[in-house]
Amino acid sequence: MPSTRYVLAVDQGTTSTRAVLLDSKLNVRGIGQQEFTQHFPKAGLVEHDLKEIWDTTELCIARALKQAKAKGTDIAAIGITNQRETTGLWTNAGKPVHRAIVWQDRRTSELCQELKAKGEEARVRQTTGLVLDPYFSGTKLKWLLDHVKDARLMAERNELKFGTIDTWLVFKMTGGAVHVTDVSNASRTMLMNLETLAWDEGMLSMLDVPKSVLPRIAGSAELYGVTRGMKSLPDGIPVSGIAGDQQAALFGQACFDPGESKCTYGTGAFLLMNVGTAPVQSKAGLLSTVAWKLGDTTTYALEGSSFIAGAAVQWLRDGLGLIKKASDVEALAKTVKSSGAVVFVPALAGLGAPHWRPDARGLFAGIDRSTTKGHLARAVLEGISLQIQDLAEAMKLDSGRAIPAFKVDGGAVRNDLLMQYQADVLGTNVVRPKNVETTALGAAFLGGLGVGFWKSPDDIRKAWKADKVFKPKMSTEERAQHLGKWRDAVKRA
Repeated sequence: MPSTRYVLAVDQGTTSTRAVLLDSKLNVRGIGQQEFTQHFPKAGLVEHDLKEIWDTTELCIARALKQAKAKGTDIAAIGITNQRETTGLWTNAGKPVHRAIVWQDRRTSELCQELKAKGEEARVRQTTGLVLDPYFSGTKLKWLLDHVKDARLMAERNELKFGTIDTWLVFKMTGGAVHVTDVSNASRTMLMNLETLAWDEGMLSMLDVPKSVLPRIAGSAELYGVTRGMKSLPDGIPVSGIAGDQQAALFGQACFDPGESKCTYGTGAFLLMNVGTAPVQSKAGLLSTVAWKLGDTTTYALEGSSFIAGAAVQWLRDGLGLIKKASDVEALAKTVKSSGAVVFVPALAGLGAPHWRPDARGLFAGIDRSTTKGHLARAVLEGISLQIQDLAEAMKLDSGRAIPAFKVDGGAVRNDLLMQYQADVLGTNVVRPKNVETTALGAAFLGGLGVGFWKSPDDIRKAWKADKVFKPKMSTEERAQHLGKWRDAVKRA
């Protein structure tokens, strides 16, 4: 065991940046967290300031070290996990040429429709495992190259670098020395071939993206570079783990065997199932994606994503003013015995898998004079669970496997009412782990594996412990009733 005591996980999310220090036994020793600005230039457009993301990263690392009473030299390795698909473009000197376009942004909807009309959807699915949707980085990168002044000219002169947030963080951490991404993030760009794990010439030509702007694709646990010129850390610390946030959570939940699944409830909700060492092409509207690559072995996953989960609760708080803070939603929902006839479809940013309808809009159905705030709150929590149930059904169809137990993580899993309802509509046990920091845990673990701080994934399996198991209590008839109401409402949305 190296004399250094900690691994640092940087978890760069959609609404906040976090730094988590873990010791060799995977105990959290220090956390720093900072929200940052969400920019909405127009309806359907969402942007982040790359410089602000970097500044919050430095700030959070300093806070985590302070809380742990640790020095930078105590860190053996850094693992990074990030909001995926969010697309940045910067100069070789590290100056962003535009704000990053966030995964939720819908500005390339028209371009996706045009490509669909040209019959490109099947090729995209076959090559990348993804669907033609504004969600992924490829069309966002094309938009930046087409709309930022002189961007194409600069790209021709090798003066620009594209990256998802992991790439930006590694670039900044290494003082601009390293331009890299890992397979899990690359598999979300719509530019990588899922079989060869290399940038695909056909996709690059379809989107008119020059190869010169793209980072090197690496594994998920290896030495990418070392820190240089950071405010919060000394030079020379290995940066040695990268995974997109959902893949990091799958890893942190110790879902190492085919069929093992987890669902993360964050801004959106994401269900992933480990499908083993060969990609499974979805017929039910899910995505095929890379989970991670360790050494020469690549593990694949099936993924279903709902764009809005925790964001629906934030909307109750900020948009409707029904609650003061997000955690108040459970108490408000408990003021009624059931949601009555009220159903909520959380399509506040279109519908993701398995529907893929960017044009769908959020909807409350079944409201009458007796409807109270409590009914609305309860319907919102149920809507979050019901869209996950749609994903689980699709996964069962594609993989030919039932989900044996459903591991959950993310901020919303502390809500017992939500978790119990999730178990009820799934008809499956829902398991909440003791350490719900599974995304940071996965990143830290990959970082540690990359430098031999931990020897094998078995160490994480041993460290994983359940906190609470929610068992289904709803009768088959009642469940069918809830699902029937939901399907009717989705059709209307």
